[in-house]
Amino acid sequence: MTEVETSRDGSVMTITLNRPDVLNAFNAAMHRALGAALREARGDDVRAVVLTGAGRGFCVGQDLTEFREEPGDIGERLRGNYHPNVLAIRALEKPVIAAVNGPAAGAGVSFACACDVRIAADSATFVPAFINIGLVPDSGGSYFVSRLLGYARAFEWMTSGRRLTAAEAHAWGLVSEVVEADRLTARAAELASSLAGMPTRGIGMTKRLLDHAASATLDEQLELEAQLQSAATRTEDFREGVAAFLDKREPRFSGR
Repeated sequence: MTEVETSRDGSVMTITLNRPDVLNAFNAAMHRALGAALREARGDDVRAVVLTGAGRGFCVGQDLTEFREEPGDIGERLRGNYHPNVLAIRALEKPVIAAVNGPAAGAGVSFACACDVRIAADSATFVPAFINIGLVPDSGGSYFVSRLLGYARAFEWMTSGRRLTAAEAHAWGLVSEVVEADRLTARAAELASSLAGMPTRGIGMTKRLLDHAASATLDEQLELEAQLQSAATRTEDFREGVAAFLDKREPRFSGR
């Protein structure tokens, strides 16, 4: 059994964390397999990605059984295993959907929040978990959660370590949609297919703009918008979008 499985449906790639017996907790082998899957997802024929978990869990963070012996420098573990995969998700110039099928805890929450869209099964739960064992958020958790929830709510949640239900996560804006558990796979596929039919390069550049906006001045953001808009006008999808508008028909975007 491989620690991460990938499948394709047209231009949609699904990446499934596959250690269901431990609720898809991360170990070194799963990090390596996830890195390989994310490299595969860079291909031009992939226009949307779904990240989910096998079995009844999404991902509950670090597999603490790896710490039975001296864990060594945790910072180096983060830099060597977690950081490259978080950065790889953000670097994908296409939409990434987290389909949270069950418990997400610790770094599992961080990875879900690194994705562009989160949808959850009604059975899903979200637990920051770090503070419960005397740790601080990692794997981008402090970065993404504070941007999604705002400082005050992020601080309250991260320092309480309390479990959120899927309904609470939706009310807070942590996830955009909650569906019945048996409909999650189909709904994620439907959403991914819809996004895969959009102008992929435009979506990728929109991701760059939104990431940059968090720390940019207005002048810097306006300049990047101008640069990327110039690039967007040179795409085939821009030409197709204009032609479809003038012809009063639905556009047929190719992702180029």
